[in-house]
Amino acid sequence: MSPSDRSAAEAAVLVGMQRFNVPAWQPADTLAELAELAASAGVRTVDRRLVRLRQPDPATFIGRGSAAEIGARALALGARLLIFDDDLSPAQARNIEDLTGLRAIDRTQLILDIFARRARTSEGRLQIELAQLEYLRPRLRHSRGRLEQQRGGIGLRGPGETQLEMDRRRMDHRIARIRQELEAVRARREELRRGRRRHGWSLICLVGYTNAGKSTLLNALCGASVPADDRLFATLDPTTRRLELPNHRPALLTDTVGFIRKLPHRLVEAFQATLEEASRADLLLHVVDAAHPRAEEHIEAVEAVLTEISAAARPRLLVWNKLDLEGAAARAARLGGGGRRGVGVSAATGTGLDELRAAVADLLRARGVPFDVRVPLADGRALALIRQGAAVESETIEGDVVRLAGTIPERLLGHLEPYRDGTTANVHDEHGA
Repeated sequence: MSPSDRSAAEAAVLVGMQRFNVPAWQPADTLAELAELAASAGVRTVDRRLVRLRQPDPATFIGRGSAAEIGARALALGARLLIFDDDLSPAQARNIEDLTGLRAIDRTQLILDIFARRARTSEGRLQIELAQLEYLRPRLRHSRGRLEQQRGGIGLRGPGETQLEMDRRRMDHRIARIRQELEAVRARREELRRGRRRHGWSLICLVGYTNAGKSTLLNALCGASVPADDRLFATLDPTTRRLELPNHRPALLTDTVGFIRKLPHRLVEAFQATLEEASRADLLLHVVDAAHPRAEEHIEAVEAVLTEISAAARPRLLVWNKLDLEGAAARAARLGGGGRRGVGVSAATGTGLDELRAAVADLLRARGVPFDVRVPLADGRALALIRQGAAVESETIEGDVVRLAGTIPERLLGHLEPYRDGTTANVHDEHGA
């Protein structure tokens, strides 16, 4: 951000809560991350405040005294916005605004604002609108009377004033309509995945903490030109490119939205259509910024989100990225113990990419061959063999046949030979034959 941009940016004071039983570095660290998020939203942070509390105050979250003190400090610094590192209830936000005369938003609203700026595809915009509407709905009653004073500020982008003017019935109707459209998106994605499997493609997904270098790695591995900015949530819409492997096995690599600590649950729900790419992948490449001092906490945050989206059981490989930066190699070596399988790379310089491709090929070979078959219901023996020996990811009955998709060990492919005529089955070997 240039000096002129900084002077024009909306000024804010960041507010976090320090619980008595939590190490001081944890809230300080997430507050520093909140400052990065604010910068991504075009906000200039003028102060950060941590308030020590045993538990949040039900009326003002941080207590009336602390709220009044922080509000006075913000006004003295020229700020008109308070950003809280934790979720505020509608009543808490209203009470803080009444007490301080400042706008108060929380981490969730800030992230939604960033996502609204970055979404480019119709699917991404639908998912963001759904998350925003579900966030705004319980706040509609408290927001209506303030619309004329809140034009175009941070946290009001996307649905904005028109959404706040809706009554709940119209809002509920819109939410239901978006959910229907996203269900259609999920169905199209599922059919696309099945089509790729029918042609023998292995599906690989990049996951990781935001700004870990996933997009840069996709570009380096696939010769792509996906925008890769050094900022949080630079990538929202999934991008898929062909990945060339040493054994020539056909594979596709998909980049996804980055995860973060305190990722709003409603955002995870809204982005289910996109995040399903991770839960359906043959292999996850968990990209870690090995140069970051909190890399271990980033790994834990990603694992938590993978569990939430039912992707924790997917095979994965840790990718220790940014080894060209000071201290990264030593940190990767320290964190790579305990049975964690990983490969060190620098997506920026190309170091380690051949080793990563080889590791991916080995893992996919061990996992098996993708398949998508239709087996007659009457052929109980073939159905039993597939169910017992393969990793079945989907199974549906279509008339008098059963459609199954997943991966199967190469040694069992022969059992499916009777169905390789292209009518009742479609099974492909490692080279897509």
